[in-house]
Amino acid sequence: MKSVKHHGAAQKSILRDLFERFSKDEIIGLSAELAYFFLLSLFPFLIFLITLIAYLPLSQDDLLSFLAQYAPGESVSIIEKTLEEIVSNSSSGLLSFGILATLWSASNGINAIVRAFNRAFDVEESRSFIVARGMAVLLTISMVFVILIALLLPVFGKEIGHFLFSAFGFSEEFLTIWNMGRWIVSAIILFIVFTALYFFAPNKHLRLKDAVPGAVFATLGWALVSLAFSYYVSSFGHYSAAYGSLGGIIVLMIWFYLTGMIIMIGGELNAIVYKRKSRP
Repeated sequence: MKSVKHHGAAQKSILRDLFERFSKDEIIGLSAELAYFFLLSLFPFLIFLITLIAYLPLSQDDLLSFLAQYAPGESVSIIEKTLEEIVSNSSSGLLSFGILATLWSASNGINAIVRAFNRAFDVEESRSFIVARGMAVLLTISMVFVILIALLLPVFGKEIGHFLFSAFGFSEEFLTIWNMGRWIVSAIILFIVFTALYFFAPNKHLRLKDAVPGAVFATLGWALVSLAFSYYVSSFGHYSAAYGSLGGIIVLMIWFYLTGMIIMIGGELNAIVYKRKSRP
């Protein structure tokens, strides 16, 4: 009975620590900063992906349908229109521009995350500028690679499913269950990305398992918040009435802001759990 009460007290204290750190570490301001860098990197990143998938068995629709799993509907339509304008007016140097602009914008966003995580762990940044930027570039490249896998898996997964369906005479319910597996795959890929981010970004020697609590929270939290916000926008939020044609951009910025906040809270959670484990 005492252990149950002690466990409940520990849970409450973790929530209390998170609440205190929320204001102390300026999570709101840093989330807004992240949202700005996310918006700056979004279109160069998508341009780079679209140029790259021309060499793969994928299409622009595959990329947009992958994004539509999480992004609010109004934002997806804005992104689609903007990409069509960019691609129609593209030149031969579009891939090079996409790579450079993505690396620059994403490295700025990673630097903001690094500062936030260092603050959460109460450490100063001692790595050199070259090392910090190199880490940001490597994380960006890894993210591109992981997203490409996420895009390719449904394509090949569908072909594998049809092969198993025809070869072994499985029922149509099998294909339905097989196709639903993309949500599980997406969750695993998100978890891998967040784990890498929480492991490499702080200037702190961590074990891989130290990054897991925040990665689990960020994976579940981001998926739930994205779906809930998308439902709210489609059902109740009429941003176009207040902002006109900018409504889609406002929705996109709010989504990025919520995404940044989830990432920051995950980093704070890792720091709290790490410090509790380190206590004698």
